[in-house]
Amino acid sequence: MSTSLIPRRAVWSGELALALFEAVGRATALKIKRARRLAGRGPVGYTLRPGPKTPLWNEMVRQAAAFLGKRGSKARLARFLGLPRQRLQDCLKARRATLDAERTLLLLCWVAARQQGRDLIV
Repeated sequence: MSTSLIPRRAVWSGELALALFEAVGRATALKIKRARRLAGRGPVGYTLRPGPKTPLWNEMVRQAAAFLGKRGSKARLARFLGLPRQRLQDCLKARRATLDAERTLLLLCWVAARQQGRDLIV
């Protein structure tokens, strides 16, 4: 298996979103089955917390962490997402919270761009 889950031929369009979705799906298929078997179904209407019930979130955080080692990178990402740095810390490092839908999609695009060697932060 290659080190990158995103094919190099993916372009910044609907193909990229599809390739990213398929890559995350392949990487977490077994985790999803196991989490469903272990956890069952939680209460309806409650917000999911990071953990075994959120394998897609866990995989995205794992892939984002690879690009957050450089000094100041988390602060720049927090500015890009429009969040306080502490909230980003809770989501990505402490894993006590998740982002809302819009910011999750922004983070997904940021991770995809970084995997292609691009930088979305101006």
